Amino acid sequence: MTREEALALVREFVKNEGLVRHMLSVEAAMRFYAEKFGEDAETWGILGLLHDFDWEIHPTLERHPQAGSVILRERGVSGELIQDILSHADHTGVPRNTLRRKALAACDEITGLITAVALVRPSRSLYDLEAGSVKKKWKDKAFAAGADRADAS
Repeated sequence: MTREEALALVREFVKNEGLVRHMLSVEAAMRFYAEKFGEDAETWGILGLLHDFDWEIHPTLERHPQAGSVILRERGVSGELIQDILSHADHTGVPRNTLRRKALAACDEITGLITAVALVRPSRSLYDLEAGSVKKKWKDKAFAAGADRADAS
């Protein structure tokens, strides 16, 4: 699957622009880490882009991302990428036993936290966000409590 095909699939199933932005940010982070670790940035990026594509149609732990995996299989996504996507959800039981799976879980959490920090700033922008601001909010467990700091570290 190409990035263009992955983005088309995301646009087909996701109407919430905030969720699309989340998936794009996870894609960007995954590409960064793929390059850092000498891995295939295209595959890692597609994984980050697709990981939550089914959240709007399956917004429960009983269905997401398991039910979405059926759609991905029908669309020709490799079984390896589907297993990687399943691994980002603790309840699926798919182990995070590869660097790519660990990176997906971490990028999913940290990009959410970074976005939350940016949104409480007066500018509501990433452009003037400093690492120190994120680190300060990281320590505040009440802030963005849904972000699993264990997965993001």
